Amino acid sequence: MSLPPGFLDELRSRTSLSQVVGRKVIWDSRKSNQGKGDMWAPCPFHQEKSASFHVDDRKGFYYCFGCHAKGDAISFVRETENVGFMEAVEILARESGLAMPARDPGAQQKSDRRSQLADIMEQAVQFYRLQLRTGAADAARTYLGQRRLDDARLERWEIGFAPDGWQAMWDHLRGKGVAEDLILAAGLAKPSTKGGRPYDTFRNRIMFPIRDARGRCIAFGGRAMDPQDKAKYLNSPETDLFDKGRSLYNHGPARAAAGKGQPLIVAEGYMDVIALDAGGFSAAVAPLGTAITETQLQMLWRIAPEPIIALDGDAAGLNAAMRLIDLALPLLQAGQSLRFAIMPEKMDPDDLIRDKGAAAMQRLLDKALPMVQLLWRRETEGRVFDSPERKAMLDKALREKIKQIGDASIRAHYGQEIKALRWELFAPRRGRGGGKKWTPGQKAAAVPLAETRASLLAAADEEAQDHLRQAVVLASAIATPAVIAEFESGLETMRCSDPQHARLRDLILQHADSGGLKERISEQIGPQVLENLFSLRHVAISPCMRNPGDVDLARMTLAEELAKLSARHGLDAEIAEAVEDLGGVADEALTWRLSQAAQARNMAQRSEHKDKAQYDTGDNGARINRDERARFDALLHQIGHSKPQR
Repeated sequence: MSLPPGFLDELRSRTSLSQVVGRKVIWDSRKSNQGKGDMWAPCPFHQEKSASFHVDDRKGFYYCFGCHAKGDAISFVRETENVGFMEAVEILARESGLAMPARDPGAQQKSDRRSQLADIMEQAVQFYRLQLRTGAADAARTYLGQRRLDDARLERWEIGFAPDGWQAMWDHLRGKGVAEDLILAAGLAKPSTKGGRPYDTFRNRIMFPIRDARGRCIAFGGRAMDPQDKAKYLNSPETDLFDKGRSLYNHGPARAAAGKGQPLIVAEGYMDVIALDAGGFSAAVAPLGTAITETQLQMLWRIAPEPIIALDGDAAGLNAAMRLIDLALPLLQAGQSLRFAIMPEKMDPDDLIRDKGAAAMQRLLDKALPMVQLLWRRETEGRVFDSPERKAMLDKALREKIKQIGDASIRAHYGQEIKALRWELFAPRRGRGGGKKWTPGQKAAAVPLAETRASLLAAADEEAQDHLRQAVVLASAIATPAVIAEFESGLETMRCSDPQHARLRDLILQHADSGGLKERISEQIGPQVLENLFSLRHVAISPCMRNPGDVDLARMTLAEELAKLSARHGLDAEIAEAVEDLGGVADEALTWRLSQAAQARNMAQRSEHKDKAQYDTGDNGARINRDERARFDALLHQIGHSKPQR
């Protein structure tokens, strides 16, 4: 069976050799570098203990320095599975999701035709390069000089010029004996709709050859010299050689540079790639002026596990980056993602390097954002989240995006990162009126020991009472994390005058869903802080500390203490507003507001929901189970009645 042209190239581009080989070997972690696709293992073809079998995942070839076995994924399957060529192809096609083509008796003829088209394209490259040296290309050479393209760079990129004539390329190739149908099939000319001679596809344009990963010229990109031209940049039409959505400009050289450790950069156009290469960033490619396709994305990941997207800093470039996020999310795998270098507004890599130098570009690449941060930026930038409904809308949008990620581990990490970013966004709102904002590295205020005579336990003002209640709330939440989600809103709005309390509150909310809450908090601020908190007398005698993990008890404690804090702060706010209002004439509405706030505080302080509560408060402040207390009183009463009389 003959395979159609390009099928094996497509199969190899979809197949990861390291994954195919990895089923038969155990990689040497000391010698292997998975990020660069440089893998080593003991050879599966002969007995050995050392790792002399080398796989170059980017190039798709293996070689053993012991027995000298070599080949690609197809040959590896043939040798290890003891199958023929076509069966090996079928195995790999099935694993990569590529349908085997139907039997094509004319495959060899098509292959020969592709070779002919490739030869014609090489003739076109030479023709365009010669035309750049003629007098007709004076304006083009001036333009290229202004873009700092010297002779060496023109030679390196094989840049040429298509003269402003209708049949210049057509006449040249026909004079070389090239058949008319082949010129049309190569995309170098188009048939006339008026019955005349075919005319050249490219006219009065600076020409950039587009080569595939094997180095064959498969198409051209042309930059118009006439500012009135409708298409500033024009690519070849799709042909048997050229599929725009499956090609990358500078593919082969970029792959080689990335294999040597250079970061893979994805720019928007030809000039960006050329400027990046001149600045020392040789692993640069461009998607030929189109939105990046899934096939191109897989090609990028075959070159490097984490390409850096450096699209233009205008609205179109940012929109393209945002669309790419939606494309990439379902395809993410461990160690396979994207980073985004946001260009300055109205600048592209070419502008940045010409104006500020390669060092400025390097700084931008060093600060490239992980994809999760750009996703967050897209969903939050320019929006205000000042209501529960808007916050819920944000949460829903982000959940829908994260659900697209197929890998469960990556999906979980995205969720944690989004939660941390959400925390940072809303943290200033929580801290409003609640003391100074805690920053990493800042020394937290020490919590006074219970034995200290001058501690807050000796104080009697309401601020000190708030401090005590906050300590109980924090300790109860840490002791019973299962109730945190229920009281998340109350914890978020709890104003803490003590920076240490504020820090503890933030850590509780940030790591509530992570498991091992106490251990995570200890890692952040040290175990001594929690030991000091739990040793406070009013914390130690609280019901939650005596019964850690009791969800019902923790729920009751948090509800009561948060209600008292909220009621007192509500009264303070009403009083503050009332003081301002008293500048005018007091009315019944003002006095009613104050009375309602005072009543709410008194109810909270007296715990007027105690009829429903199952606990009483003893003289020492400890809570006593009512049922146990009743049974104990009944027992004492029974003992008193049964006591013998003397």
